[in-house]
Amino acid sequence: MKSKIIALSKSEEFKNLLKQKKVSNKYITIFYGLLKNKNTKKLNISFVTKKKIGNAVKRNKIKRRLRNITNEAVKKIPLKFHYSYLVIAKPTMLNREYTIIKETLFQDLKKIK
Repeated sequence: MKSKIIALSKSEEFKNLLKQKKVSNKYITIFYGLLKNKNTKKLNISFVTKKKIGNAVKRNKIKRRLRNITNEAVKKIPLKFHYSYLVIAKPTMLNREYTIIKETLFQDLKKIK
């Protein structure tokens, strides 16, 4: 089955999301809100890891984990597809187990209304 996830592409979209609502925990910060001219049948989400976290290998590992967790979340949690999401990873995420990160991310996605 083809994924229903689309990444944000324009810098204007990122700037608009940073001004809207956010949910945060010790592993990630999720900015979310409504964006104009977006497809509501697919999930608009982007993952950001800062260079401060580590080299490219470490940053890509974090992004792969987040993509994988999001794919599971789409199947298990009723996500709001009319929202656009921006997920920013924190350095504490690198040394934690996958299951712990998954549970906390699921809790945060359930909080979003």
